[in-house]
Amino acid sequence: MTEFSKRLTSLREGKGWSKTLVAKQIGLSSMQTYANWEYGRTEPDLEMVNKLASVFNVTTDYLLNGNKNKVTETVNLDKAIDAAMSYEGQPVTDHDRKVMKKLWRAYLSSKEQ
Repeated sequence: MTEFSKRLTSLREGKGWSKTLVAKQIGLSSMQTYANWEYGRTEPDLEMVNKLASVFNVTTDYLLNGNKNKVTETVNLDKAIDAAMSYEGQPVTDHDRKVMKKLWRAYLSSKEQ
C-alpha cells in the first residue's frame, strides 16, 4: 500500500463509509476502480483527486502529500457569522464573532482526526 492509499482508506473508514458509497459520490460506475486506489494498485487522475478531496473535506495536498492541515475551509466563517444572530435576536458583537470563530475552527479541526 502507498501512503496515498492508506490515507484514502483511513478517511473512508473514519467516516464509516463503504467503498461503494465513495465510488458513487465521486461519480464512478465501478467500485473496483476506487478499491484499486485504496489497495495501491492504481492511482486516480487529478480530476478524481479533486473529487476525493471534496468528498472527504480535505485538501488535495493532504491526500497527495500527507500535509497535516487536512481540513479545507470551504465555509467563509465571517459570512456565516454575519448571517447569524446572537442570543434572543441581538446582533453579533465583536466578542461573539471571536468566540464563534474559535469554536468553529476547533470543531472543524477535530472532527476529521
